[in-house]
Amino acid sequence: MSGQSTEPNFLDVAILGREYRVACPPGEQTALLSAVAYVDGKMQEIAAKSKTAAAERVAVMAALNIAHELLSADTPAASATTGQTGVDDADFRRRIQAMETQLDIALKGQEPLF
Repeated sequence: MSGQSTEPNFLDVAILGREYRVACPPGEQTALLSAVAYVDGKMQEIAAKSKTAAAERVAVMAALNIAHELLSADTPAASATTGQTGVDDADFRRRIQAMETQLDIALKGQEPLF
């Protein structure tokens, strides 16, 4: 039996000014912190451009942007997920715009983050 534990550790991280405690396998703290920094940067960018500052909307838009980056990359993951090497950019942008409109309607009246 190995001396290294497979039990997750927990890290406290901040994304868009909110604190979260997340499980992290031993030895993967650096990768997790890089992911946190990337997601936080995307969310900060979207929050700065957004008409509303609802956390849920910002999180969904960040997730969509990150997914688009992943699926647009010419990688095996993109090919496996889409069956092709990319995404129709115009169609993707149209769909994101429609989702933004739906999110704006659904989140109208929610308390802003800032």
